[in-house]
Amino acid sequence: MALSAGTRRTLACLLVGIGALLIVAAILIPTFTVSKVAKTPLDLEITTVGKNPADVTSEVLDAKSLTSGTGPAKVDTKVPLISQRFLTVEDPSDKNKMTIQNGQTLRRIDKQGDTGLLSAIVDRVTIDRKSGMPVDTDPNGSIAANVDAKGNSIADPVQHTGLEYRFPIGTEKKTYPYFDSNTRKSYDMEFVEETEINNTKVYHFHQQVPATDLSKVVNSPTNKLTLPAAKWGLDEEGDVTMSRFYANTREVWVEPQTGTIIDGSEALNFFYARSADKPEVTALKSTLKFDENTIDSQIKVAKDNIDKLSLYSRILPIIFGIVGAIALIAGIVLGLLGERGGRTGRAVPAGRHTPRTATGDEYSDAPTQQIDFREQR
Repeated sequence: MALSAGTRRTLACLLVGIGALLIVAAILIPTFTVSKVAKTPLDLEITTVGKNPADVTSEVLDAKSLTSGTGPAKVDTKVPLISQRFLTVEDPSDKNKMTIQNGQTLRRIDKQGDTGLLSAIVDRVTIDRKSGMPVDTDPNGSIAANVDAKGNSIADPVQHTGLEYRFPIGTEKKTYPYFDSNTRKSYDMEFVEETEINNTKVYHFHQQVPATDLSKVVNSPTNKLTLPAAKWGLDEEGDVTMSRFYANTREVWVEPQTGTIIDGSEALNFFYARSADKPEVTALKSTLKFDENTIDSQIKVAKDNIDKLSLYSRILPIIFGIVGAIALIAGIVLGLLGERGGRTGRAVPAGRHTPRTATGDEYSDAPTQQIDFREQR
């Protein structure tokens, strides 16, 4: 059944309106919606595992040897280590900021139970969900590295000053400040190169943490020890006081669209010394690197967030733009056809007629009469 001219005009206007609306939406979605979606999700829950490669030096001080026996302290070699981090989102968190809590342990897996635990910390920091930088409130975080007499962790307020667990949404090829929880300071994290991990584009960054006297950072009994010189392995008389120093070479590989850390490694060096430039007794020296399961898991997290960003920044605008253009063109065409149909089928007003031009055919069937001229004479 053919549509009337009025119906066609109405439908044409409707299509033009819908088309224009979809085209406007295609333009506005990347501008306004993406800025709201491009944030670290509040349901973040990540577990990372780091292990020391078998072919890399891994030395750990036997703590019991410091206080027992008469010989020098013993340093174990080829020690298998595992570092575990469990990141969750805690309060306060909202549409602009989020509080990340990281529970981290470092263990030697050749010993069972508490005897294998080398360190444990709980680090909390409130960050901006887009830039990844800590918020300006003071303090914006805390670190619990010690326990009280009852075994409860003691959280010290700590002002965090750089990136730590995530990079910005839209990471750039530049140097960023990156917070180190052991020294409680930020150091430059320098861009190295663009590369790929399992077909995923990543940016490689490098950070060097200089040897730092931890006794000046955290008031902990293990950060400064006074022992007989022989216990330190020194050929001296009397007691010698040494501080615990820490240095680190950190490498991270970041997926730039989401700021997700895909891979990471840390070359840790804890040692006792009287001077930062002269290590005397190793406390812990090893390199820890994300295992393959962690890398695969981090890639999945990054790709899930990339898909979400792509939906609003590219897929929906393209779909809305194409459908909007089709609707707009269809509306214009339908409107033109409706206008033409209206002119063609216009009725003639009553009381008026259209003159017709006679042709030979119109008289071909008319009745004729033969005239006899003889009768008229």
